[in-house]
Amino acid sequence: MVQAILTAAEMRAAEQALFDNGVPEYDVMQRAGEAAAEIIWRAGGHRDALVLCGPGNNGGDGYVIARALRDRGVPVRVAALGDPVTESAKQARADWGGEVEDLMSAAPAHQLIDALFGTGLTRGLDEVVAARLKELTDAAGHSYAIDLPSGVATDDGALLSPVPHYDICIALGQWKRAHVLRPANQGWDRMACCYIGIDAPDARISRLDKPKISKPADDRHKYTRGLVAAVAGEMAGASALAAEAAARAGAGYVKLIGAQAIVDAPHAIVRASIRDEAVLADTRIDALLVGPGLGRSDAAAERLGQVLVHSHAAVLDADALWHLAQGALAALPEKAILTPHAGEFADLFPEISGADALGSVIEQALAAARSSGAVVLLKGPTSVIAAPDGRAVVADRATSWLSTAGTGDVLAGLCAARLAVTGDPFAAATQALWLHGEAARLAGPAFLADDLVAQIPFAMARAL
Repeated sequence: MVQAILTAAEMRAAEQALFDNGVPEYDVMQRAGEAAAEIIWRAGGHRDALVLCGPGNNGGDGYVIARALRDRGVPVRVAALGDPVTESAKQARADWGGEVEDLMSAAPAHQLIDALFGTGLTRGLDEVVAARLKELTDAAGHSYAIDLPSGVATDDGALLSPVPHYDICIALGQWKRAHVLRPANQGWDRMACCYIGIDAPDARISRLDKPKISKPADDRHKYTRGLVAAVAGEMAGASALAAEAAARAGAGYVKLIGAQAIVDAPHAIVRASIRDEAVLADTRIDALLVGPGLGRSDAAAERLGQVLVHSHAAVLDADALWHLAQGALAALPEKAILTPHAGEFADLFPEISGADALGSVIEQALAAARSSGAVVLLKGPTSVIAAPDGRAVVADRATSWLSTAGTGDVLAGLCAARLAVTGDPFAAATQALWLHGEAARLAGPAFLADDLVAQIPFAMARAL
């Protein structure tokens, strides 16, 4: 199932569509609260709990959670910031039927459930309330944020007021943008999403999930499984690393063009000279890879032009992006994947990433894709793949061990292989980013980029 990521407005519209189909709002609230209570029960068992309820529907969810935990035999208390103001929240409080304490004087409990404010918050908590929330959360052994932590902006992940750290954030219905954007998504150790019947069939943005990769058909051979041409430059080791990643990620044939003979690479990777004009003109090439180790000299710029003139589908990384930023962006082929990190992105798209930057990294990547006509894989702690048609996929929690030399070259090679196989830049980038993260997980801590390459077949096996 696609893991949609919604804005606050999109979530309200999805909820309203459900209500318009005759489902009562309070029924949905009960589904949400009971689903969240199940997660809390599995994590905390019979440990005593304190549920903090706000005045809106998030508070209503809290009353349902409290009732559901009580039904499981959990010693549970409720503390409120104020009286409920929505009809469903009023009904939930009535159905709770138990005592409601004052938030400011309630004693702590082993489990703390924050159901004060969720999706749609536009201003921070009062300073005294924020301090009290932190005090109660810090005193708990287990803590849970319902939908979103109180004090978080839904659409950009900004912290509107100080926010405690939680053990689990429990999203209700669908993921929101704050669940995948910093700094908000650093505010918990784990997160889960409760499906409660709220669909978002038109969602254009989703979380990165394990792709479905097919093995080659029985009638395929090396030229029909995807031919990747990786172009070397001044640091040929980088292109050799990318070429090996491509060879291990499903491409049937990989050529390394222009690398010095001293560069070590598997024997299965074919060497070719950049001076041979027929090499790049080969119509069997399904994807070109250029940029890793290319260099920034005039000779490197000439080599990039020599590559792009053939209009093959291409992955452009590293130094190729630097040259594109100097004015060659218009030379992109019809099918292209750009893989910038934040600094390269700023050079390529200064009007998008400058002082007047458009919103979050999601908006920035989407704007860059529209502007360039290419699929943009904006790399970072939160990576975003954006297509010119408005689709985007977000990867929000890759291991920080990827911050080592050469891992970007490996990702570029993965993109080239999957582009050669699928012919679809967006699908290719999505598959590549997942394989990259999975290979890193399998490699464990403190790996080299070379170690990452060795794990690619095992990552592939998980996606078959």
